[in-house]
Parts: sequence; C-alpha cells; structure tokens
Amino acid sequence: MAAAAVRHLRRKGAPASVTPPVDPLPRPELRAVRADEPPPPHPAELRRVLGHFASGVTVIAAPGTEGEPPAGFACQSFASLSLDPPLVVFMVARTSASWPRIARAGVFCASILGAGQEALCRGFAVSSVQNADKFAGVPHEPAPVTGSPRLAGVPAWVDCSVHAVHTGGDHLVVVGRVEALGADESAAGAGPLIFHRGAFGTLRATGC
Repeated sequence: MAAAAVRHLRRKGAPASVTPPVDPLPRPELRAVRADEPPPPHPAELRRVLGHFASGVTVIAAPGTEGEPPAGFACQSFASLSLDPPLVVFMVARTSASWPRIARAGVFCASILGAGQEALCRGFAVSSVQNADKFAGVPHEPAPVTGSPRLAGVPAWVDCSVHAVHTGGDHLVVVGRVEALGADESAAGAGPLIFHRGAFGTLRATGC
C-alpha cells in the first residue's frame, strides 16, 4: 500500500510545494521464534493498556479527485514532528478506505477538534462507503494552500502536502510538510476534545 501510494504520487505529479516522497521502509525479515520466547501482546490487551494514554482528536481531510467527494477520517495519532523543516505526522490503518483517496490528492488538512465536537468526530470515524460524502451537511472551506477541506468552528488547523510515507506494521506513517496553519482563539476557549480509554472527555482547568 505504501509503495503504491508513493508511486501514485510520483506518477500523477504533486503540487509544486511538495517534496517528492521517499521510498517506504522494507518489511522486516521473518525469523523463527524460540521455544522459550514469550508471544507478543494480544491486540486487545495492547489496545486496553495504551488506551490509558489520552490523545487529542483530528479530522484528516483531502479534496476529492477524479470526480469523487472529499475524503476524510477521524484520527487520534496526529502529532508535530519537526520545526525545521515544518513537519507533522499521522498514522493510518492499511485497511483505511480514505487513505488511498488522500494519497491520490497528495495533500491534506488536519482539523484539530475542540470540546463539544464529539458528534463531528463520530461522523468521520465511520468506515467509508464507495463514493460516500462524509462532508455532506458539514460546514467547511478550502484550506488556503492545498484546497483541502478545513472544518468550520475548529480550534486549529494545519494545511499540509504529503512529504513521505513509511510502513509501520499494520499501519502507514504519513509525514506531512506544513504549508499553512492557523488557530481560532474563540473556538479554542472551551478546550480540546480528548479521547481516553474509549470515551471522549475535555480538560478541566485547575489552580496552580
């Protein structure tokens, strides 16, 4: 999937501001398991334990191509990666139906969700149906550089071009180069939307 995405970006041609993606890392070599070697953690246990790590929530979105509607999905695994050059990163499952459409676009905008936007997150968390438009009825506008959908009323947004795609087990690691970004202090006043142990929450201000 990662190699196909990189080939597609190179074949179609990316925007002038996009740095050509690097080739994805190869899959690790298979090896024999020793008789006394403990098995890896079960995915359910991994999910349960790592669920204790609270994260913010974003919507990763890209403009539609080839007559398709925009593509987007809810994403917890979004983070800052580098200040110079300005890079961000997110992880996406190899089975994602939205990712191939984002790869074809070669650009994306990460809308950072705030408190009270749980329903917005749930709308983008559902699996994509062929040519389904998750943006129907959702206020949005084109991000200033890439034209990717930028959701209205979010505390902050980051407009990016796809810089590189790497393999990471059953996920892909997507690195984006920041082309533009901004924040709405009025929307940020209510605080961020937090996801923790399978439920949404918000930050509560405490005295120092």
